[in-house]
Amino acid sequence: MPLAQTNPSPAQLRVAAVQMRFSPTIDENLAGIERLARQAARQRADAILFPECAVTGYAYDFHSLRPAQIRCALEALAELSARLGANLLVGSPVFRGRKLYNALVVFDRRGRIVYCYAKNHLTPSDEARFTPGNAIALYEIDGVSVTSVICHERRYPELVRLAVMAGAKVLFHPNAGMDSLAVSRQKRGGRDGIAARAFENAIYYVFANSVGPQGGGKWSAGDSKIVAPDEKVLKLANNRDEAVIVAGLDLGQATGKYAERGAKRPPFLAPHWKTMVAELRLRAKEAALDYDLPR
Repeated sequence: MPLAQTNPSPAQLRVAAVQMRFSPTIDENLAGIERLARQAARQRADAILFPECAVTGYAYDFHSLRPAQIRCALEALAELSARLGANLLVGSPVFRGRKLYNALVVFDRRGRIVYCYAKNHLTPSDEARFTPGNAIALYEIDGVSVTSVICHERRYPELVRLAVMAGAKVLFHPNAGMDSLAVSRQKRGGRDGIAARAFENAIYYVFANSVGPQGGGKWSAGDSKIVAPDEKVLKLANNRDEAVIVAGLDLGQATGKYAERGAKRPPFLAPHWKTMVAELRLRAKEAALDYDLPR
């Protein structure tokens, strides 16, 4: 019997952000994902967000990765999603031919892969391993229009603003911090620009970060959070431990009003916003499953 609720109100969405400590192997990470997903499902989460590259960890030797390993991992996650009756959003590398992408893979309550978003804006370390994506995320969770960015992409507000113009009410942001320990310790209390991104778009923001040592002397600050459209931090994890934070979102508060107004003023830009939103919708649909994913 599914642990999560199966018929959420269209006016509500109960979300979980999972703060996860990465392990060295894919099998160990999958075991961690299952353990933490079960915790979230017991708290009746409809949608459960995991960090960037949760399947492998961010310090993985990506050049040694093979498509069969990712297919097997995603198949296991599909089975988990179906068993829990919950939507899972999991950071994972994915292949398209010989190219590797840093992606967020979305599983619905029946265990189907319904969306895959590849990170567009890569860090210098990303560029040595991954190919950039070429779409802005726009998909649905239980009939609710949502969007995503991955890690470094929170620095590019147009990715979010355009998706909100297209109707997104919630931003799901998987992250894997890679800082020195001193910098990691400073990142605490939600003071990282995320609340501003929720406010400027009048949407909810769900941020799931890794925590602890990342390998190579790097650390991740945790600080996972769920933020309301008025900038209120509804839930906040610490910067030391694994955690599952859960909040119910009143979607009536996610009006997207500033994006709606921004699409109309100044008038000389209005037709250009309209064109971009139309292109976003088309490209998001075309790119949604254009990867080597299990069917």
